Amino acid sequence: MSVNGIEGIGFTPYVAPQLNPTDPVRGSSQAGAAFGDMVIDGLDRLEAVQDKSDRLAVQAATGDLNDIHDYTIAATEASVTTQLTVAVRNRALEAFNEIMRMPIG
Repeated sequence: MSVNGIEGIGFTPYVAPQLNPTDPVRGSSQAGAAFGDMVIDGLDRLEAVQDKSDRLAVQAATGDLNDIHDYTIAATEASVTTQLTVAVRNRALEAFNEIMRMPIG
């Protein structure tokens, strides 16, 4: 029984693009707008999840809710979403503070 060797594959080394420091940064305003839209969308989703949880809590308190599991799931989802939002906010503040501590020039 003969075993054939492994064929070589072509290798193209990575060549970094040439940057000119005098060129203006392209796309930075679009990236900033996209990030802002993402933050606003996340906060809107958080508000919707909390509103659903609040609505189901009122229904549970008044006896209008047929399945208490719906409220439990919504309340847990609202809690986890709030915790995630706070964690992201904390990380953003840490990053901002780190940038502010950087020496200039």
